Amino acid sequence: MPLKKSNSAAKKPSDAPAKKAPQPITPVRGMRDILPADFPYWRKMFETAQGLCDAYGFDRIETPVLEDTPLFVRGVGKQTDVVEKEMYSFETPGGDKVSLRPENTAGVCRAYIHHGMLNLPQPVKLWYWGQMFRHDRPQSGRYRQFWQYGCEIIGEEDAVVDAQLALIAWRYLKDLGIESTVRINSIGTPECRLNYRNALVAYFRPKRSRLSEEDKKRLLKNPLRLLDSKDPVVAEMKVEAPQIVDWLDESSKNHFMRVLEYLDEVGVPYQLDPFLVRGLDYYTQTVFELYEATEEEGSQNALGGGGRYDGLMELLGGRPTPAAGFAIGVDRVISRLKASSQNIEPKKVDVFVAQLGEGGRKKALAIFEELREAGMSASENFAKNSIKAQMDIANRLGVKWTLIVGQKEVLDGTVIVRDMDAGTQEIVDARKIVQVLQKKMIQKEQEA
Repeated sequence: MPLKKSNSAAKKPSDAPAKKAPQPITPVRGMRDILPADFPYWRKMFETAQGLCDAYGFDRIETPVLEDTPLFVRGVGKQTDVVEKEMYSFETPGGDKVSLRPENTAGVCRAYIHHGMLNLPQPVKLWYWGQMFRHDRPQSGRYRQFWQYGCEIIGEEDAVVDAQLALIAWRYLKDLGIESTVRINSIGTPECRLNYRNALVAYFRPKRSRLSEEDKKRLLKNPLRLLDSKDPVVAEMKVEAPQIVDWLDESSKNHFMRVLEYLDEVGVPYQLDPFLVRGLDYYTQTVFELYEATEEEGSQNALGGGGRYDGLMELLGGRPTPAAGFAIGVDRVISRLKASSQNIEPKKVDVFVAQLGEGGRKKALAIFEELREAGMSASENFAKNSIKAQMDIANRLGVKWTLIVGQKEVLDGTVIVRDMDAGTQEIVDARKIVQVLQKKMIQKEQEA
């Protein structure tokens, strides 16, 4: 029986719809990669923080990046911009309401309460270094995922603590090569602020029509937040606004004067800023921010800030415990370091291990491990077969010596040591390579 011809023509391969090439996936807006070329800056900042905290007797603490949302609602303040607009909050499959931490003081205080640190000798001095998250508008030096370095002193109410924290923050920037000024104020006790709040409302209410919708809400909910407004209209209006210093009680005034006297004693440059209130509700008494010394007055490009928060522990369910702290914006400081053309050298590599042939590669691998165990800074590229290519890498790294191991050296039990500065080389016993290099390093240091 003859086969019937199909009425439909067979599709040619060219008729098939072309597959779209997958589009590259980019970072989420406000997040970014930290590339190897940037890590000398990050290493410098971390090592400087670590050295400073060791010198001042702080212990490091790590808290989770994910916390129960009520921690920040109660601690940071329900009506703050951070809680109302900027937190990354969600509900877990189990029904828990959690948030990525927008700051870390509340988390450190939670840990202090949870682990019974009240029973330790007081004050407890803690420092941290970690990532925070805020759904803010990304701009230069400001990201939605950002890093902070911070110090907290918990369990001491004396004014010397406030001054010492401002000193440490200022010293940190100075050690990094950034001259800064501390802008400082006192916002007194909650009772002082209540009276001041009423004075602010009385001042701004007749000018309400000139306020943005956002600032009208602030006037209604939390008038002190108006002093944080970035609106130029508010900046102009607040010049003649009441100043909180006129509403401070005697105890708050005395506390603040002692802070300033301590700063004078240690030579920390500061400016009184009567409208500095900080953006988080837990602050009491002293508040301060750090700005580059070249920043104009009124600038809001703070590199860090902090203050006292004597009521926070109670808000989080702990006993009344005085405390103070600060945080530095790591990303912002790195932006300043780069903008100032401050060249932070990458970590130096002293030795490069080159090899030729399979036997040479095996021996070079063993020698590299010897150097590493001896604490020497060494590099290699064992996947390269060309000596020329390996020497090019050694030159780019700027190493002082290159070790060369080929088949002949394996048979002889030797290593060629090439002095990259002098362009000379010598043959040494492979068993003594560590001692030879250590001796050469000492000689180089003495010559320098």
